[in-house]
Amino acid sequence: MLDLFNYSFMLRAVWAIVAMSLFAPILGIFLILRRQSLLSDTLSHVSLAGVAFGLLLGWNTSWATLLVVTVAAVVMEYLRTVYKHYMEVSTAILMSFGLALALIVTSYSNGGSTVSLEQYLFGSVITISSSQVWALAAIAAVILILVAFFIRPMYILTFDEDTAFVDGLPVRLMSLAFNVVTGVAIALMIPAAGALLVSTIMILPASIAMRLGRSFRWTIVLSVLIGFVGMLSGIVISYYSETPASATITMIFIAIFTLVTLGQTLLKRFG
Repeated sequence: MLDLFNYSFMLRAVWAIVAMSLFAPILGIFLILRRQSLLSDTLSHVSLAGVAFGLLLGWNTSWATLLVVTVAAVVMEYLRTVYKHYMEVSTAILMSFGLALALIVTSYSNGGSTVSLEQYLFGSVITISSSQVWALAAIAAVILILVAFFIRPMYILTFDEDTAFVDGLPVRLMSLAFNVVTGVAIALMIPAAGALLVSTIMILPASIAMRLGRSFRWTIVLSVLIGFVGMLSGIVISYYSETPASATITMIFIAIFTLVTLGQTLLKRFG
């Protein structure tokens, strides 16, 4: 079984998984608690517009995606203030705009661009390059440092923005910075996870950990562990079953979530 890790592409996949498991579930926890679970889906779909622009103009798609997603994150924060009590409206508006823009820009590209765009739709952790692995490692380091220094202010902001404002925290700036960092992280995850499945890696491990964790910090630790185990087992299973890695990882997380939820339900009923 361990023979598959003798291949360089599998080693790159494992290092990418280590990097993503260190930051994606942590961001997912804050997204869930801030009731912004759809933000990951929205920004991942908007990222397709960046890919389309990159393919059309001949730019590096990673840089084009980073630029578009960063702008989208800023717009998202503005729309969140406009529709303060209806946050799902802002996500729907931006997601629709991003997809429409991506399709329009792609229509002006040559035929080969459609194939390239499909690669970003689904992604593949086993085909990413060394530079993409280093980029994931860099964003993981940045996010871990930010969490280490600002976990308490973010905790306050996440649960009660009014209290954070009274405490003198720069609420709007912190919220905007969180959106931008999340957007950058999503843009860097797209080649590995794909625009359609990137939210799986962020939200599902966090959701599972929130059902098991007894404290905020313990929930963070659990989410990282669950994210790593789920992704690693997913690529191993996909390798031997010859199924798409991203889809297999998604099914693993859904299975874990189902088992945890069922187990807790049975414990409450018969325990």
